[in-house]
Amino acid sequence: MDEVTGSLSHYPNFSSKNVPPRDIWVWTPIPFDPKGSTKYNILFCHDGQNLFDPALSYSGVDWGMDETLTRLINSGEVSPTLVVGIANTRQRVLEYMPQKALEGASAEKIQLRIDQLRIKGDVNSDAYLKFIFEELKPYIDKNFPTHADFGHSYMLGSSMGGLISMYALCEYPALLSGVACLSTHWPIGEGVSLRYFRNHIPPPDGHKFYFDYGTRTLDSQYDVYQKRADRILREKGYQPGKDWVTWKWEGADHSEKSWRDRLDTPLKFLLG
Repeated sequence: MDEVTGSLSHYPNFSSKNVPPRDIWVWTPIPFDPKGSTKYNILFCHDGQNLFDPALSYSGVDWGMDETLTRLINSGEVSPTLVVGIANTRQRVLEYMPQKALEGASAEKIQLRIDQLRIKGDVNSDAYLKFIFEELKPYIDKNFPTHADFGHSYMLGSSMGGLISMYALCEYPALLSGVACLSTHWPIGEGVSLRYFRNHIPPPDGHKFYFDYGTRTLDSQYDVYQKRADRILREKGYQPGKDWVTWKWEGADHSEKSWRDRLDTPLKFLLG
């Protein structure tokens, strides 16, 4: 593993009653005193193997989460935060696809798309979120000096990870205060998750949504869907720049490098 800025604890094969075991990484900044008076925000991140080490990232490029967050904490631009990186598994699409969005006539269409990806099984994102909020979060709160109350837990993901982050805030609004959804993969199922989003988005009271997308490769498909999501946010009372932002990054593609390059923007919006 490349040298990490800060401290990284690895929990291999973290067990669960709800989903298959997976690796978990917990990053803490320096200085960090587990018995001191400082309390920390929690930032849950999907595709956790891509955050800190290029050797673990499927593309050979990591997000530089440790360097970026260290710089922002030290400059006072964000409050003290620890990161919980949750590795994906072979069931990534099944765990990240919003399960309740499949209720109705679109379910067969989504399942066909998943079958075409040669992924066996049923969508189980409800169980995945249950793992995060009923098993993983209590473990982190017990073993690290976190703010356990509302207003200090956040989530971040890209592509399908952006989709499940949106879903998490809608399903657990009392436990999660803000999400960053980078290059959200709205097109799966021809945007079926937007219907769910309209019907389940929580009121803006204390909640934040960050969305973004690029203009190249897979991200070139996202503009029309994100504009529909933005209309929903406005209709539900979210105020641009306060409760929600959407950034369009000209020239950015669908890659770890692009997300790394702009990571400071969602972190400052959520944690500033």
